[in-house]
Amino acid sequence: MQPIIDFHCHIYPEKIASKATANVGRFYSIEMDEDGRTGTLVEDGNNAGITHFVVCSVATSPAQVTSINNFIASSVAESNGAMTGFGTVHPLSENMDEDVAHLVSLGLKGIKIHPDFQQFRLDSEEAQSIYENAKKYNLPVLIHTGDYRYDYSNPDRFIPVLEKYPEVTFIGAHFGGWSIWEDASKQLCKYENLLVDCSSSLYAMTSAKAKELIDLYGSHRVLFGTDYPMWNPKEELERFYAIDLTDEQRDDILYNNAAKILGIE
Repeated sequence: MQPIIDFHCHIYPEKIASKATANVGRFYSIEMDEDGRTGTLVEDGNNAGITHFVVCSVATSPAQVTSINNFIASSVAESNGAMTGFGTVHPLSENMDEDVAHLVSLGLKGIKIHPDFQQFRLDSEEAQSIYENAKKYNLPVLIHTGDYRYDYSNPDRFIPVLEKYPEVTFIGAHFGGWSIWEDASKQLCKYENLLVDCSSSLYAMTSAKAKELIDLYGSHRVLFGTDYPMWNPKEELERFYAIDLTDEQRDDILYNNAAKILGIE
């Protein structure tokens, strides 16, 4: 069976999963397909053929950082090797160095930030410590990018970061620009330290447009992601397989590119 890595999944503790999922749905005016629970992710993902999951959550205040990272790390430990965890940070934390050192000590393999939820500009002064620590620990940074309603994470904010930190591997979620896909891809495709995932994008475009974006970035720089619990894994894979790609391109996007970043043999 073709191994598949879902590079973009959000999970929440049982007691808050329903509330957290509903809040995200309201933010995007989208009816969520899934419930945000870890067990549902694994069950529905495995049923669709997904074999590994990169899981994360987002701290909306500095006080949430430690508890969220502990939850992600414990979920990974209980997954029998089926999950890799990315930790959260918050740009207003007074203890950024300690926060990142802690998530590294937990075995988390990257950083996830969401400027639109966390309400900070990607290129702001307070965000620089995130990228400095990513550089220090050689951590990839998965970033929600793009939103026509805001200017926290759009290309004009992302480009200065990509240029200042060429050593850091950045993953721009949603083809580098949710809801502004075409404009973002044209501006960002030249940056070799940037990969993108295709999460929360395929629902909004034709398979021909998706192929155009993949060709622009190059299939060696694209990752498959469902953005669970936004979308059902089976349906997202069906959307992906509808794109006219070669077997080699599919293998790269579904597994090889992610495995290289995560150090999976």
